[in-house]
Amino acid sequence: MQLEEKLRILTESAKYDASCASSGSRRKGVAGSIGSTSNAGCCHSFSADGRCVSLLKVLFTNYCINDCKYCTCRSSNDIERAAFTPRELADLCMNFYLRNYIDGLFLSSGVIKNPDYTAEQLIATLKILREEYRFNGYIHVKAIPGASAWLIYRLGLLADRMSANIELPSEDSLKLLAPQKSREKVLAPMAQIRDGIIVQRNDIKLYKNAPQFVPAGQSTQMIVGATGETDFHILRLSEALYKKFALKRVYYSAYIPVGNHVALPKSKPPLLREHRLYQADWLLRFYGFKAEEILDEKHSSLDDNLDPKCNWAMNHLELFPVEVNSAPREMLLRVPGIGVRSTNRILRARRSCALGFDELKRLGVVIKRARYFITCNGKHMIPGCNEQAIYQALICAPQMSEQMSLFDPAVGLLGNSEEMQKCLTGEL
Repeated sequence: MQLEEKLRILTESAKYDASCASSGSRRKGVAGSIGSTSNAGCCHSFSADGRCVSLLKVLFTNYCINDCKYCTCRSSNDIERAAFTPRELADLCMNFYLRNYIDGLFLSSGVIKNPDYTAEQLIATLKILREEYRFNGYIHVKAIPGASAWLIYRLGLLADRMSANIELPSEDSLKLLAPQKSREKVLAPMAQIRDGIIVQRNDIKLYKNAPQFVPAGQSTQMIVGATGETDFHILRLSEALYKKFALKRVYYSAYIPVGNHVALPKSKPPLLREHRLYQADWLLRFYGFKAEEILDEKHSSLDDNLDPKCNWAMNHLELFPVEVNSAPREMLLRVPGIGVRSTNRILRARRSCALGFDELKRLGVVIKRARYFITCNGKHMIPGCNEQAIYQALICAPQMSEQMSLFDPAVGLLGNSEEMQKCLTGEL
């Protein structure tokens, strides 16, 4: 098979993997080496400093001994199969890099022969890149579930980031749709990567030139909508993974129908669900929320109309309004329209002066949301709003902002609109 044909088949098979962000690695250029993870490229993923980089996203092979019903590469699926050799893939990557097509590599693989053999092929590929071609750019590689701990460690010494996909949110789902996998097999690589990172951190305290092990950390991916787990179940699992394995990120991938197994849904889940899970995940990672605060057993699904932060605020109106000139950081972070950066700016600015609504706008606060939940020097921006009016305004705000007759960039929604005033004061 021609190399171009292999590339077509294996890049097509790799498109379903969402966990390919490259944030976190800061390795600088080294004399005699090619590439770095600090200099940016043009598209697809993001470096630690926020710039966009492009990665060659490809499978080593789409042959697989597993028969996961949700996977297009499953052994029972009748698709075109291909496999690179380590030399072919390394040469391809370097040729693309030298032509300025890419800045790094995202490498995954089906399980060919057995997990250890597959891991050895990935290691051989990365060794050619790192040691023979002196490639110093970003590499994200997938850990192979079931591979020995020593091979996982060797792979981690050659990569910037590793990921071990948990795939499905429960043990029962794995038994139903991925019988060759188990919770232990999926979680074992995560634990090995976590332990390797801890050991490397201790080593570098004693010896600054100690070899780096997965300097950009690890991530995982979860398929949403293939089985019946609720949003609450998924968020609790994500929270546990962050705590136990120190993950950099959990990726959520809305299920795409690629099989006809009786247990699989026949249609795609709404992409809005995936979007809401990402928003809730952000609250877990950066805003100090716990899964039980966002959802519970009785309310186990995220709201379609409101983002999770607004929904939490609407369910806890007794805690609002918040005075921005005196509220603690933890409470400011929970105000809709005030993000992490805005919170930090508010805390710095209020040391020297009292802040009003105009100052908050200049600090980056989204006033059209925050105004219902804050006061500045004891004053409300829109007094007299009831719960129903706030809810309707939060739902309508994105659509209304597109109607220029009702929107003024300087003050948000126009105050001279009779219908708008009635909505905000609860008369509608």
